[in-house]
Amino acid sequence: MARGLDHIIHAVRDLDAAADLYRRLGFVVGARNHHPWGTHNYVVQLNGFFIELLTLAEPEKLGNDAFSIMFGAYNRDFIARHEGFSFLILESKDARSDAVTFSAGGIGASEALRFERDAKKPDGSSIKVAFSLAFTEDKAARDIHFAACQQHYPENFWNPVFQEHPNSVAGVAGVVVVADRPEPHQHFFEIFADARAVADVDGFSVTTPRGIIEVVTPAAYLRRFGVKPPDTTRGARLAALRLAVTQPSRLQAAPELAGIAGLYVGNPPVICSEDAMGAVLVFEPLAKRPR
Repeated sequence: MARGLDHIIHAVRDLDAAADLYRRLGFVVGARNHHPWGTHNYVVQLNGFFIELLTLAEPEKLGNDAFSIMFGAYNRDFIARHEGFSFLILESKDARSDAVTFSAGGIGASEALRFERDAKKPDGSSIKVAFSLAFTEDKAARDIHFAACQQHYPENFWNPVFQEHPNSVAGVAGVVVVADRPEPHQHFFEIFADARAVADVDGFSVTTPRGIIEVVTPAAYLRRFGVKPPDTTRGARLAALRLAVTQPSRLQAAPELAGIAGLYVGNPPVICSEDAMGAVLVFEPLAKRPR
């Protein structure tokens, strides 16, 4: 079964500054959360997708367990080199089955791994959330990690109150990966998403049940978004997050309110990496479904 976009990690050095940036851009940002291996996060919920703002706040808690190595230490090393999007996670209905599929396809990096943490409801009370992740690996993309994530208590995690953003962002349109040569990554993404890729002159795209994964050349990325692509010295990079807005007029003031000039390539607005702590955020009008 095809796997839709579940969440993306925006790894930063100053987590509170990142949360403040997203609030000034018109997002509702949840409470600060703690992981047992030392990473802390804030979550920005959309409809079926979320942005995880993350840093390694307590490095002394890193251990030899899989989450410490594959999640905590990886993001520590990523942040030491640069800030930005470090991790792409797709949704999973059965993480154990997905781990087997990934291994059989030659992209597996772990068995299904489970963890739990406490979360905060809007009234401040605590609630339990739990996840199982099957990690995968694209050896030609050392600065991107990947996983499929199964939520065990989704009713405790998703909350419509956290999804009503003043900037009218309603969901994810897609993510953009930059690679000097997109073609070698096609096999990985087809297995990862369980969907066929469609190639074009700029690279290829994979349409998932929630959002599109695009892998394009640096030149195509620059031409499309008008911003400098990330450094691909270490391989492909997770370069941009495309967000769908329902009322573009409500968004247009957000870059000014945030103290950000914003870069407009015609329409839609693009917030570049220099202004968004290494990330590129693209705000697009929500596509209308044909009747």
